[in-house]
Amino acid sequence: MIKVSSREMVEVRMKINGQVYEERVEPRKLLSDFLREDCGLTGTHVGCEHGVCGACTVLVNGSAVRSCLMFAVQADGKEIMTVEGLAKNGQPHPLQEAFSQCHALQCGFCTPGILMSAVELLSTDSDLTTDEIKEMLSGHLCRCTGYKGIIEAIEKVANRQKEGEKTDGSGVTV
Repeated sequence: MIKVSSREMVEVRMKINGQVYEERVEPRKLLSDFLREDCGLTGTHVGCEHGVCGACTVLVNGSAVRSCLMFAVQADGKEIMTVEGLAKNGQPHPLQEAFSQCHALQCGFCTPGILMSAVELLSTDSDLTTDEIKEMLSGHLCRCTGYKGIIEAIEKVANRQKEGEKTDGSGVTV
């Protein structure tokens, strides 16, 4: 293993799930590794490490990003949301509830990334078609569920939003 001297470390500061994190990191440290190793946020899963499986998806300033393709230094000054940030005041996010109700998860490995992409999708449009949901899901690999329950869960939350249920913009009912 190559040892990096402390002068090669870079200070990063970002808000993750509402909490400010300031750390010194190697310039080549991936955001996924920073979240898991430095912040202890292990809900962000690392599967393929090539941005293909989608398991490591988080929101960076509201946009879904593959954290295995982004360096922690690129997230400096940004606002990050991981799957741990979805629940509010001990209450699951509506998508988390819908995933449970629609049997949209089995092993759960892909679920955090899919949830984060779905949050972004629902924040941009609650009048979603099944094809739009399938298009979003095309960037996520799930070997267990067959996607049917996942699509139903996202449609369920989208329909609630469309029916006028007041939310805070992330799908959380207020």
